[in-house]
Amino acid sequence: MQRHATGGRAALRFRVAGVVLLVLHLTAVWWFTLRPNAVPWVDAANLRPLTTIRAEFDQDPWAALRYTAESLLVLAPAGVLLPLAGGRLNASAAGSFARTVFAGSMLALVVELLKTTVPGQVANVDTMLLYILGVALAHLAVVPATRARLRRRLPAGRAAGAAHAEEAAGADEAERTDGGKAQGTTPRISRVEIAP
Repeated sequence: MQRHATGGRAALRFRVAGVVLLVLHLTAVWWFTLRPNAVPWVDAANLRPLTTIRAEFDQDPWAALRYTAESLLVLAPAGVLLPLAGGRLNASAAGSFARTVFAGSMLALVVELLKTTVPGQVANVDTMLLYILGVALAHLAVVPATRARLRRRLPAGRAAGAAHAEEAAGADEAERTDGGKAQGTTPRISRVEIAP
């Protein structure tokens, strides 16, 4: 019992840390990306994928690389913090990746929609795609390897406790049998009402 409680406390600590760090990260994203820009003019909103990226690389490749790297890094920590906030150690890799990318997509969409309300900022689908790609890459680079390492580091006592529970279940099953033969279910007697 104590082993499971300790594991539960550790998972709770991971979840709390993940939620706190995610809130801090999203606050920083809001602070840096949604501030008004004092510029004389802004480009129109871009709703066609890869238009901005192509235009940036045609004009100045170094500026385009900087724009791409910055956009990849804006929401990338969410690719690690979202699964951490979930606190699932034994989640499937594909399911975790799909959930994280979907949540990252929603965050990227919210950021880009909020930009339309800020003076000097415009929505850009290319920026949103780079945000999502950053979330996906960070998740793939960190989460599966970290989960595998944590699963390997589980205390041997927890594995022994699981084996002991299986043995106890087997012993209970053996007690229910008589001479190696299963006794079956307990017979039920239907209720008979008493006549007046």
